[in-house]
Amino acid sequence: MDGGTDIGWEPHEIALLGGGPRAAVTVALVALHLRGAVETGPRGTLCATGPEPEGLGPFEGTVLDCLREPLTARELVRHPDVRLALALTRIPLAEDGLLRYPRLGPTRGARRRVAFWRERYPLPAARHGLTDEDTLLAVALHGDAALRLLLPRFALRAGLMNPGAPAEGVRFSLGRGRFLRWRDEYEDSVSGDWGAGHGDQSGGCGGGGAD
Repeated sequence: MDGGTDIGWEPHEIALLGGGPRAAVTVALVALHLRGAVETGPRGTLCATGPEPEGLGPFEGTVLDCLREPLTARELVRHPDVRLALALTRIPLAEDGLLRYPRLGPTRGARRRVAFWRERYPLPAARHGLTDEDTLLAVALHGDAALRLLLPRFALRAGLMNPGAPAEGVRFSLGRGRFLRWRDEYEDSVSGDWGAGHGDQSGGCGGGGAD
């Protein structure tokens, strides 16, 4: 496979092997966010902002197409088109011996390789100076810990992370009401303004920035 990283896997493939389908969708959403292709709306929804950017991969393109109507991250993971895209993503991984049949979970060898790359590419100490590719790889490898450090506002508004979860923690795991209450209490304490350089939208999807 010709991956989008020197690891040899696309970022969403890394996330799929390391954290499962929800992690893969998280990485796709981050990739779209970094290119200004999605914005957040009310109640944790996301939607596409316009035409598909050039050079978008098939998996990210499928996710973007599904967001022509507002969906939450949880709804997006269950969308039939996204489920099909995930199934297609698994095929070459399974052929390379990285997924085991019949449930197509990562093999022991795949888990060892993901763990190796996590050590090789540790979580950055700060978000400043990172390229979009660096950011995407960090999220693919380190999950919620990278989201909290690198894209806190977007991740909070989109409902992408579980507060207090470890680096490889569960994603999309909060109930909507609990998440919104937690976000209201926590968001003001997030330092910095990542959105100034990466298109973080406090409103959108029809003016949904109001909490």
